[in-house]
Amino acid sequence: MGEIQQQEIELGKGAKTELRTQFAALCYRIKDGKVQICLVTSRRTKRWIVPKGWPMNGETPMDAAATEAYEEAGVRGKVHVRPAGVFSYSKTFSKDELPCLAVVYPLKVKKVLKTWPERKERTRKWLPRKKAAALVDDPELSTIILNFKPKTA
Repeated sequence: MGEIQQQEIELGKGAKTELRTQFAALCYRIKDGKVQICLVTSRRTKRWIVPKGWPMNGETPMDAAATEAYEEAGVRGKVHVRPAGVFSYSKTFSKDELPCLAVVYPLKVKKVLKTWPERKERTRKWLPRKKAAALVDDPELSTIILNFKPKTA
């Protein structure tokens, strides 16, 4: 993929921030009437995360979340129009910390693939909501996972 270019966000009266936006997928399925969440490991630190990535030209935020779900977790499904929440975190680039805001879109998984682009770089795991929330480092993401309650019918 090419170089990511994002404009700085204006906070009024000319103030700017280095804040960047990413789009994430809260991939889920209903198994035996219970919600399961799909987590993947990050490439570098192997922490448990949800698939997320940068905005892409020509894609809506929902589409970008669905693309990340496919590339990072090997799942395809239907993305909800309404985000489940937003969380902030710091992304490390070389020696710099870049503040990021991730908009999380629920994605009801319809297909779990055996092969996908990043399968050799990440581990995929399906977990009950409470266990998934406990595994992720970010408290805001943990809260989003715990509060996410799709229809189980």
